[in-house]
Amino acid sequence: MVKLNKIYTRTGDDGTTGLVDGSRLAKHAPRMEAIGAVDEANSALGLAVVALAGTEHVAPLVRIQNDLFDLGADLATPASDGGDFAPSEMVLRIVAAQLEWLEQAIDAANERLQPLTSFVLPGGSEAAARLHVARAAARRAERAMTAMAVDMPTNPQALAYINRLSDYLFVLARVANRDGADDVKWIPGANR
Repeated sequence: MVKLNKIYTRTGDDGTTGLVDGSRLAKHAPRMEAIGAVDEANSALGLAVVALAGTEHVAPLVRIQNDLFDLGADLATPASDGGDFAPSEMVLRIVAAQLEWLEQAIDAANERLQPLTSFVLPGGSEAAARLHVARAAARRAERAMTAMAVDMPTNPQALAYINRLSDYLFVLARVANRDGADDVKWIPGANR
């Protein structure tokens, strides 16, 4: 359980931040960019939750928000020697079960939709628009995580999870648009 009595510590005033293993790195380091992008995606999801209040979509989104905190903890915990990403009582990692749940949620939401005949613009209903903002934020987090993974061992389950998350948010945005009926279709070259 996390217990925070004091919010500021002054330890980051020098432009560094602490990781789970006690090491410190620059706040602008690729690892911190990835953690920050995951936090932004989680915040965007919070706005989507508000727009979807009272629907069956809130519980899955709150579950995902919790998973995104797990993802942040995963990213804040460098791999042990040898690149081991096994979770333990002291090490939080994204695991296959979280990814499997997300894939099942994508499939279940997608079953109610007609196949796409065009790309869709981010919009339609307010809830769908907020889900598209969260989707774009998840894609940004994925870009930051893959950039981090170039030089630092990164949990493959974490990379897969963030990739699936944007897929889920896209499908859920279509569901929020009355199962795609209110999707705004892209018309290529419409304004030439």
